Amino acid sequence: MAVRLVVQTLAFCAFMGVLLFGGAGTLNWPQAWAFLALFGVLGLGVGFWLLARDPGLLAERLGSPVARDQMAWDRALMALVFLLFFAWLVFMGLDAVRYGWTSTPRWAQWLGAGLIVLSNLGGAWTFHANSFAAPTVKTQSARGHAVATGGPYALVRHPMYTSALLMMLGVPLLLGSLWGLVAFPVLLAVVWLRARGEEKMLLTELPAYAEYAARVRARFFPGLF
Repeated sequence: MAVRLVVQTLAFCAFMGVLLFGGAGTLNWPQAWAFLALFGVLGLGVGFWLLARDPGLLAERLGSPVARDQMAWDRALMALVFLLFFAWLVFMGLDAVRYGWTSTPRWAQWLGAGLIVLSNLGGAWTFHANSFAAPTVKTQSARGHAVATGGPYALVRHPMYTSALLMMLGVPLLLGSLWGLVAFPVLLAVVWLRARGEEKMLLTELPAYAEYAARVRARFFPGLF
């Protein structure tokens, strides 16, 4: 599984590099190299930590986010998410480098890097609290699926999505694309739709989820949303 982790992480970084540098029209983009290095190192770090602590969850995380046994609405939504994400990377290359429509100051780039690190730490915290945090919306009865209530789940119902949203804020800041931030409301709307669908499934298949949802009201950000 370690080999698969390394290969998938490096392949995804390489694919994102093609999109970023393709949009930019040049390899001379230090912020993009910094992002890819940060993404790869953090991804491998969390992955090897999971390999030692919870290999079953790592196996789930390494699976495809679009699968045949996935609910049709979730499969369509995830396909849309990936299309938007890939187009977003190309657009930020066009914005920050090829045409130079916008830029970010150095402090904002450091803030973006910090948000990416925070996103990965939030993901690791989520994995520590929930061994069933699969990339697809499903219950895992064979693994004794139970409602996670500790750690970040005591604050928000969907901490994995919170981490993803922090990533979506951090990436355009690091890459130097203010126009990239325009995609955030769109991505937030898609994440909200997926969270609603996931909650409906959990309410049906895990009876304890209703009590948990009544107690923890925030979906993504405590006291806000």
